[in-house]
Amino acid sequence: QVQLQESGPGLVKPSQTLSLTCTVSGGSITTNYYYWSWIRQPPGKGLECIGYIAYSGSTSYSPSLKSRTSISRDTSKNQFTLQLNSVTPEDTGVYYCARAGVRPHTVVVVSSEYDTWGQGTQVTVSS
Repeated sequence: QVQLQESGPGLVKPSQTLSLTCTVSGGSITTNYYYWSWIRQPPGKGLECIGYIAYSGSTSYSPSLKSRTSISRDTSKNQFTLQLNSVTPEDTGVYYCARAGVRPHTVVVVSSEYDTWGQGTQVTVSS
């Protein structure tokens, strides 16, 4: 049974870089044909796709966040990492990592595409 766990700082100052790690257990992030995503939910709003890294190591990002986002992986640790640059208070929210069994949409979150989610971690951007 695959499990995902997010980790990282809960408070980030404006203009700094938000960095989160998702540790995967019970399965490999290089297994065909899974996609490992970052998704967030701002307070009072719906789910928002940030991007994903595929089993192959290729990446894709939400067009609205692409200029500030980087997703990478460490296969030796079975982890993938999100970096979001130049954060503002609008980046506050709960951040989830999730696994998709098909290539997921990056403009909207289609929940049926995901079969496993982390519990989520709260990130607040504030000085």
